[in-house]
Amino acid sequence: MKSMKLLALAALFILTIGLLAACGTENETGQADENQETDQTDEGTNASEENTEENTEETEELSGEVLIDGSSTVFPIMEGLTYEYNQENPSVELSLNSSGSGGGFKKSTVGEIDLSNASRPIKEEEIAIAEENGIELHELELAYDGLSVVVSQQNEFVENLTVDQLKKIFLADNDATQWSDINPEWPEETITIYSPGHDSGTFDYFNEVILEENPMKEGENVTLSEDDNLLVQGIQNDPYAIGYFGYAYYAENQDTLKVLGIDEGNGAIKPSGETIQDGSYSPLSRPIFTYVNVASLEKPQVYDFVEFTLNNAGSAAEHVGYVALPDEKYQEQLDKINELAGK
Repeated sequence: MKSMKLLALAALFILTIGLLAACGTENETGQADENQETDQTDEGTNASEENTEENTEETEELSGEVLIDGSSTVFPIMEGLTYEYNQENPSVELSLNSSGSGGGFKKSTVGEIDLSNASRPIKEEEIAIAEENGIELHELELAYDGLSVVVSQQNEFVENLTVDQLKKIFLADNDATQWSDINPEWPEETITIYSPGHDSGTFDYFNEVILEENPMKEGENVTLSEDDNLLVQGIQNDPYAIGYFGYAYYAENQDTLKVLGIDEGNGAIKPSGETIQDGSYSPLSRPIFTYVNVASLEKPQVYDFVEFTLNNAGSAAEHVGYVALPDEKYQEQLDKINELAGK
């Protein structure tokens, strides 16, 4: 009888131990499940946060317009810059036109555009108009150019011209109309002239340093245009034509155009990267610019494009045949833009 009681107690003890072990296993399993659920929740939260960040980045993508007009001389540089910028910022609408330096300033001084390209410095009267309209235009130097005097590759008699000979060809009060009037050894053929139009900064510069602000010839043998490509086409097909424009347009058409050496009194010098940068190609070496409306820097897309321009203008200039500024010059201008923009 006593043995039966002992067996019953032993069985009860074993059953109790089994139940306790089962509860322990269940608790561990439940805790593991709970931890797994927590981990999954954390992962979901992290993924959600990452998606939110990605969506925020997409929302902050630059957009809007940047309006640019002005010099045909600066156009090749700006064309390259706008193309490259759009590869990185496809949602920004870049409008680039070429109405000449004067045409660009007519728009920028009344606040119609953000950037005004120019192959000459802004004039005092243009600054006055801008001030009347509450517009502040800030000058940015982009590159150096050598205004190039060219003839067709078909021309076999002209290689160099003195400044005085240029005056005889282009001045209105000079009656030289044939090449033989310039040099008796040259053909008795009519000189046809191709020149940038009166809204062009290149015309203004040539008029200042060569013609000394005197009127240029006009008439049936003179073509004026703000479109430098039109000037190129006219000259390259006429062995008795002469004209001038920015060095980049000569560099792009060297197979059909011949650039002339210009003699200011110390021997004829032709434009090249070296002679333009060191100033020995005189008096036709010059800086070229763009002018930014300071108020437009408040637009994120305009500020970003101006920053991109200063960081890349040197390589863009050299790509089309102009001469880059020293790196520190671009950095100085970028620092000033950051100051104007409150960055």
